[in-house]
Amino acid sequence: MMEHTLSPDTSPEAEAVLLNLLRQAPPWRKLHMVGQLNQTVRTLALSGLRQRHSQAAPQELRRRLADLLLGPDIAARVYGPLPRQERQVISDVI
Repeated sequence: MMEHTLSPDTSPEAEAVLLNLLRQAPPWRKLHMVGQLNQTVRTLALSGLRQRHSQAAPQELRRRLADLLLGPDIAARVYGPLPRQERQVISDVI
């Protein structure tokens, strides 16, 4: 029977080492890692928005990022709505 891992390209032995290191890490280190992962997600999402909306101003890109991170309804309540046509494009992506 084949052993399954959390990642298909990781051996069970390597995963065991990683999980052991994560278990031993202090809470502050784990929290720091989560913060780094969140920043990476934001950076990648913003990069994708820049590719799809290459002419958009930084303020518009941040507003679109809010739609992706918060969902269109909450983002609209917090930052105001996008124009109707643009809101439809965002909904199609989500």
